[in-house]
Amino acid sequence: MKPAPFRYIVAHSIEEALAAKAEHGEEGRFLAGGQSLVPAMNFRLVQPAVLIDLNPISELAGIERADGVLRIGAMTRYRALERDAIVWRDLPLITHALPEIAHPQIRNRGTIGGNLANADPASELPAIVRALGGRLRARSAISERTIKAADFFVGALTTALAADEMLSAIELPVLPARSGTAFLEMSRRRGDFALAGVAAVVTLDAEEICRNARLAYCGLGDRPIHATAAAQSLIGERLSEAAFAEAARLAQDAVDPQGSVHASKGYQRHLAGVLTRRALRTATERARHGH
Repeated sequence: MKPAPFRYIVAHSIEEALAAKAEHGEEGRFLAGGQSLVPAMNFRLVQPAVLIDLNPISELAGIERADGVLRIGAMTRYRALERDAIVWRDLPLITHALPEIAHPQIRNRGTIGGNLANADPASELPAIVRALGGRLRARSAISERTIKAADFFVGALTTALAADEMLSAIELPVLPARSGTAFLEMSRRRGDFALAGVAAVVTLDAEEICRNARLAYCGLGDRPIHATAAAQSLIGERLSEAAFAEAARLAQDAVDPQGSVHASKGYQRHLAGVLTRRALRTATERARHGH
C-alpha cells in the first residue's frame, strides 16, 4: 500500500524543525526512525499533510551523564542504547530490555524519542521510562518544558505534547548502589508486541531491606501502568517469595487489560502476576549481587 500525498520537509536544525511544526501544527508529523509512522502511513491509518524529517539533526542524538542523570537525545537509536557502556553501567534495565524489542533491523533504525512520542501502550520503552521515573523534555519554537513520565502518556497513542512541540530528550536518574532491575514480557513470537510485560526496579540497603521499588507494565492498559500499591508493599521488607506473591496480587488489581483475539483479559491479568513474581526475583538477585 502507499501513503496519501504529503509534503516532505528535511529539517537541518532543531529551530528549522520547530518552525515547520509551528506552521503546520497537527497537520505536520515528525519523522524519526519511521518504524511505526511509515507503516501507519502506508495503511493510511494516519495521513499527515506534512512530514518533517529529523534525521539530519545530529544534536538530537547522543547519550551523556551529568549530575546523576542520564540524558538521552530523542533521535538516539535503539542499537546505540543497546551497545552503550554508560547505559549498561548506570541503567541496566534498558540494556536488559532492548533485545526484547522487535528485531535487529528495526532496532538499527528505531529511535527512543519516536517510540515514546508514538505512545503505543503495548510498547516496552514507555513502561521502562515510567519504571525509571523518567522526565521528558518538550520543545517548541518559543518555549521548553519538562514532563514527568507519569504525566506524559495520557492514553493509547496520545501524549501530553502540544501540537507545536517536539520531544527532544529523555532524562533518567541513575540508579543508586545496590539496585537491581529486570524486564520480562510474554509475546506470541519473538519480536511481537507483548501480551504483557513488566519492568521492575528494586533497591536494597546494606541489611538487604527494600528501600525503593517500582513496577511498570506494558500491554495491560491504554498507557504504561505503574502499580504503586504493589511496589510500596515491598518497601521496608526483606524480600522473599511471600513478598513477591503479595506484590503480584496487588499488581493484578492495578492493571487494566483490554483483552484481544490472542489473550483474554483474565489471561493477561494472570500473566501480570506471573511476570511480576519472576521479575522481582531476578531484580532482587541482581540488587544483591550486581547486574
